[in-house]
Amino acid sequence: MLKINYFKQLGGWQKPEIMPFENLSIHPAAKALHYAIQLFEGLKAYRGVDDKIRLFRPELNMERMNLAAQRSGLPTFDGEELIKCLTRLVQIDQEWVPHSETSTLYIRPTLIGTEPTFGIMAPETALLFVILSPVSAYYKTGNDGAVSIYADPNVVRAFPGGVGNRKVGSNYGPTIEATARAAKLGHHQVLWLFGPNHELTEVGAMNIFIVYINEQGDKQLSTPPLNGLILPGVTRRSILELASQWEDLVVKEEVITMEKVMDLNKKGRLLEMFGAGTAVVISPISRVGFLDQEIHVATMSQAQPVYQRVKDTLLAIQYGHIEHPFAKVIS
Repeated sequence: MLKINYFKQLGGWQKPEIMPFENLSIHPAAKALHYAIQLFEGLKAYRGVDDKIRLFRPELNMERMNLAAQRSGLPTFDGEELIKCLTRLVQIDQEWVPHSETSTLYIRPTLIGTEPTFGIMAPETALLFVILSPVSAYYKTGNDGAVSIYADPNVVRAFPGGVGNRKVGSNYGPTIEATARAAKLGHHQVLWLFGPNHELTEVGAMNIFIVYINEQGDKQLSTPPLNGLILPGVTRRSILELASQWEDLVVKEEVITMEKVMDLNKKGRLLEMFGAGTAVVISPISRVGFLDQEIHVATMSQAQPVYQRVKDTLLAIQYGHIEHPFAKVIS
């Protein structure tokens, strides 16, 4: 693992250390434990077809992590230097990177406030650490290979002016009860809605996408805009940038409401729905529970689904089937 201490009185960030995995020793009054002054990131190391190990756009994770640190009163850092540190960590532990295209090595940078004092204020001491873990399939799916989601208008994940667009732990703990409730109703994940118009924001811990036939008769890929409620996902951004180069697809960020989803589906114009994120890559959605309705989406019935094209393109980049600037070779 990697550990880097921050002590304001000693000038800030101290020397990075790579050491054997160990438990943390932390004061019971540490601010991370009481005031949720902590944040994390998630990225992966991929072993390519050429046996080279790659990271996928790590600079975007560093940028997002620094924005979360700034919002949380935690010290910011040099993103390029942290990439060098975690690159060295992965190089040392490279045999933990699976020799497979169905598994990866998950990289979890975490930043916590360690100052042992009561009081809600920016901590003068902090710890940035990085741990690694091999991972494979993230979400369970139905028999059709897709997930079923439950849209509950009575719970919200984020609100204007909050930290829904930052990767802080306090965004995730409160989702457990709603997700468990959805599971009891036969669904895999929660579709998070916002406002009286029931705007789609995220699904589980993923960004949400829909594919439909627009008013001009063109196939369109849409996702909600970054309005402060939504995490600026690295996978989300990559999908938008890659798909915008495809001439047979209109790509747009737009407000999507449940009314629009139901109307498009009723008219036979809603083709696909899927979630996207680092952990799962692409997760197709075939059913949405909303109020007393069950909305069946024809995601898995498409002859040449957009979600599969997106997934294949991302994986080809990540595993080195094609050379692309999104992939950073580190070993």
